[in-house]
Parts: sequence; structure tokens; C-alpha cells
Amino acid sequence: MSASSVNRRRILSLWLPRLPIDRIQRCFNAGPGNTNDPSIVVLKDNNALVIHALDEAAERLGLYIGQPLANARAMCPDLRVFDADTVADAKTLSDIADWCDRFTPLVALDPPHGLFLDITGCAHLFGGEAALLRTLVRALARQGFVVSAAIAGTSICARTLTRQATGTIVADGAEAEAISRFPISALGAGETVTTGLRRAGLKTIGGVASRAPSEITARFGARFSTLLAHALGQGDAPINPRKPLPDYIVERRFAEPIATDTMIAMTLSRLADTLIASMEKQGKGARRLEAAFFRTDGVVRAITVETGRPVTRSAVIDRLFRERLDALADPLDPGFGFDMVRLSASRTEIVVQEQRDLDAHVHDNDELAALIDRIAARIGGKRVVVHLPQDTHIPEQAVLAAPAQHHLAAAVQAEWPARVESEPPLRPLRLFDKPELVAVPFATVPDGPPHQFTWRRALHAVVRVEGPERVAMEWWRQDGRQLTRDYFRIEDAEGLRFWIFRDGLYDELIDDEGKSIPAKWYVHGLFA
Repeated sequence: MSASSVNRRRILSLWLPRLPIDRIQRCFNAGPGNTNDPSIVVLKDNNALVIHALDEAAERLGLYIGQPLANARAMCPDLRVFDADTVADAKTLSDIADWCDRFTPLVALDPPHGLFLDITGCAHLFGGEAALLRTLVRALARQGFVVSAAIAGTSICARTLTRQATGTIVADGAEAEAISRFPISALGAGETVTTGLRRAGLKTIGGVASRAPSEITARFGARFSTLLAHALGQGDAPINPRKPLPDYIVERRFAEPIATDTMIAMTLSRLADTLIASMEKQGKGARRLEAAFFRTDGVVRAITVETGRPVTRSAVIDRLFRERLDALADPLDPGFGFDMVRLSASRTEIVVQEQRDLDAHVHDNDELAALIDRIAARIGGKRVVVHLPQDTHIPEQAVLAAPAQHHLAAAVQAEWPARVESEPPLRPLRLFDKPELVAVPFATVPDGPPHQFTWRRALHAVVRVEGPERVAMEWWRQDGRQLTRDYFRIEDAEGLRFWIFRDGLYDELIDDEGKSIPAKWYVHGLFA
């Protein structure tokens, strides 16, 4: 066997022809073969309800997809009819794809009711391609789905076989022979192309393949010609996996499913040791980790943690996942048990060795980063933030709140404006999320402070004032839509200190008719 044939891809195609009706029947705790009542799913098409999916009982009565509902009811008055829910169908297909991750991490969607699994190099883990195919089909059948599956060297060939000869495994290089007898419609090329080929006397894939490629391209276009070539095993377009392939993956399978917290924690700990050992050989540490728990009934639960610095110790991974699992709003439900647990590092970085024994600053940063990781694992990374200074004079934009895990180093090195000793702060430590409107009966014109103002239905008499601090808006970013502000530090008779501003200069507050508009005043923050 040549090296090129050894490295050829192997694609397993799954097709769930009755996914919409199977999903509904599973909701009623009934498998597709547990009822004799014909059932269909209908979808509106051109202002008419037509059959979108049907079960075996309905198919035996002669009903078919695309048939108007009125005609179907005339043939079977006792028909059970359900409305289509394409969103729920897509969610079910996505859940099945998650479950299929147990066989290979390269799983792609084949809408509306199909999947592609790239099983290149991993079929031997399940006893070979035939054993893998049987295991997958039987497991999905136990979950209540009608499944058709096939394996070939290209995704288009495998997809064609699922529609015509389920269970087929095509040897590498035998794709053309395997599908030559099938009708043209099996390629899914569209009604226009299929009709044109039939009119030309070409009814099978083999008949079309016998013609010169240039002749097919000239008559039916390059798109169909490429589709045909891929179906015949002459090259193939890569599948588009739903998730990027993690940098490192370790997993453990169980003959007897596990369900206790102790066994789950022990399994994660052992997987963490193996994962760290694999990364250590290449001098890398994990920045993003995911633990996936595969239940025996097909449900998959994934838990993700992120770190501020590359993790190189399994004890840290144990602690982070323990924090994450303890903080779950929806606890990890083992059901009848997990038969597989997988730990993957989806983002890694090269570990830079630092002198840590004599540098106290580095040691402090390590402890701070570890604390941030633990808090983020419990409450979420977006809720643990650091503040970074921004190069702008606009108060509400002068500080950026960024996730601490990814910006800790920048926060440590950030330079903030120095405060003048023995002088009060120029701005409040905290601002309101949105400046609050205040009522000012009169102020010293043209740019003086108010003598009194009403805020939150309380009247405040002004006794001390500092300012104004004029802040012009960034016209190159705001297109001149925002007005210049005059800020004042104000103290009232009760000793409360406010930071208020007038929105707009008096020469800016003019309407289209040239008349003056009253200025609006806002409280932007309070001094301690």
C-alpha cells in the first residue's frame, strides 16, 4: 500500500432522515417504532402546509415528503400532525454532533439532518471501521433515532451512500464503482441539473461519469462537475468541523459508567496528570481547558476554565475545575452515569522560565494570577476585571474595564496620572454609569456655576465652587454631535461634594432659528 493511500482521509457520513419526527416522539418517551399511529411534521411552503417529515407508519400509507397536508388527511383522517420547529431540530442535530465527539473531534454539520465525521486514523480505537459504524448506529437507534450511515474516502461519496446503501464501507479508491449504479438525484445536485441529465439520457451516476469532464462542465457548469469528481473519489473538499481541534486531548472510557463526585474528581485528576505530562514534553502550558462529560444516554456536558498564565501543574487544574463545578448554577447531572470523560487544552502557550526564587515581585504576581483564576472559575472571567487608563480626556472613557485574566500584566505596568499632594482630587474616584440630570433655575452666565440645583427631588444650595474644567469632545470620533462640557466641583450647605457639568457652551446652544436653548446640567459623580 502506498504512502498516499495510507494518508487518505476516511469520512463517516450520518443521515437522520426522520430527525424532526424522531425528536418529537422522544419528547413523548416513544421511539420511532413504538407506535402504529401514523405521524407527520408539517411546514408552511408557499402558503400551504406540506409534509416536512413522517414516520414509518405514515410512509407505509403512501404519504411522502412535500405532499400537501390536505391530501394526506384525505388518505388518512387519523393522522397525527405536528408543527415543524427547525430551531429545535438544529439544536438536536448539534447535540448529536456533541455526542459524536466521543469518536472523533472532527465533526461537521451536513444540514439539514446530517453529519460528517473525519475518522482518519482513529477507527482502530473502536475495533475498525465496521465496528465503529455498528457502535454508532446502534447507540443512536437506542436513543430513538432512525439513522443511515456509510464510510468512504470522500464526504460526497459517503453522503451519497447514506441515501442509497446504508451501512456501506467503501475501500479507498473504490468510490466510483460503489456509486455508479445509483440515480443522479442521489448526488443532491438540484432539480434543474437532475432534470437536464435525464433529458440527455443520463440516469445514473456511472452514465454521467462515462462522459468527458469537459462535456459535463460545458453543459452543467463547473460546480456540478466538481461535485461529481468528489463523489467519484477524484479529490475532495475538506469538511468544516464545528469546533477547532484542541492542541492536546486526553480521555478515559469506562466499561461501567461512573456517577459519583469522587470518581469524577479522581478521573479529572488523572487526566490532568496525563495532559500536563504531554504538554511538558513540548514546553507548553494550558491557557484554556475544557472537560467534557459523556453520558450513557447521549447527553454531553462541557465545562470550560481559562487561566491568566499558562498552567503547568495538575494541582492547579484540579483546583480550577473543582471551583467551577462547585459554582455551577445547573449542577452536573450524571443521569445513569458517564461512560467517557475527556480533558482537552484548546489554547496553549510556550512557558517562559523566570527566576522566581529571588524575585518577590514575580512571586506576588503568580499568587495574584492564581487567585484571579480561582475567582474567575467560580463567578466567570468577565466579572473579574482590572482597570486600564485610556488616552482620552472624556471622563467616562478614561478608564477601560478589561478581563483580569488577560490583562493583568498591562494593569501592573499601567501608569496613572499622579495626584498632587495636599490637593483634593480633581475627579471623583467613581462616576455614575450614566450622568443624572439636575434642575438648575439659574447660573452665572456665560460660563459660571449654578447657585443651587435640584437632584433626586432634593434642593442643594451651593456654598463652594471650583472650576470650570472644560472638556471638549473628540470631534474626530464623535462627528461633532456632542457638546463641550464645563465641569465644576461643588459643595453644598450640608457638606456634600458633587461633580457636575453643563452640557454645552452658550454659543453652542442655538437652535435652527438662531434662538438660545437652555443649558442642561448633570451630576456625573460624588466626592468622598
